[in-house]
Amino acid sequence: MTTMRRLVGPALVLGLSLTLAACASVGGHDVGTEAAPAATSSAAVPSASATPSSGPRNEADVMFATMMIPHHAQAIEMAKLVQSDPGVDPKVAALAQRIQDAQSPEIAQMKGWLASWGEDSDGSSMSHEGHGAGGGMMSEEDLDALEAADGAEATKLFLEGMIEHHQGAVEMAKTQIAKGANPDAKRRAQAIVDAQNAEIVQMHGLLASS
Repeated sequence: MTTMRRLVGPALVLGLSLTLAACASVGGHDVGTEAAPAATSSAAVPSASATPSSGPRNEADVMFATMMIPHHAQAIEMAKLVQSDPGVDPKVAALAQRIQDAQSPEIAQMKGWLASWGEDSDGSSMSHEGHGAGGGMMSEEDLDALEAADGAEATKLFLEGMIEHHQGAVEMAKTQIAKGANPDAKRRAQAIVDAQNAEIVQMHGLLASS
């Protein structure tokens, strides 16, 4: 797990998030307040493909893909940590699997976009010095606590952490919708907003009943 955590690069997410925020201010969001829908990430998000994206692109498109890759990677790590605990609520374990199933192909898709655009997928070409964790990313300490927890405590930490993580992704996706130029990236961003808002509602319900 330690290697993956180094690759996730929480500083990258905040640095890019701050750059996006400087480009435009996105309106307020009402995540987790609507009636709980039945859709989950695997059902609500269109199938992701590694096919290079065609059409126009701008800096916001590049930043969206570059920042969402490590963000998704940490969500997958969180999901794997909670799935390794047999005492976790089965509904939460099932949600963790759906998150993995949805976000793994999205990472491949966005890496494909960046490659076709001649951009780095690790964010090394972006300036993000001097920033800490952001965008809903969990800290190393939070990840260690999740890994050490079991049963009901692991369920609680995962749900609380993933709600915040999803909220960060929704904000990044809304910025992409507002400022991006690439049609494929904008469609993916809207799908992320729809699916992850639905999952936020679901996780609030699971948290209340846990």
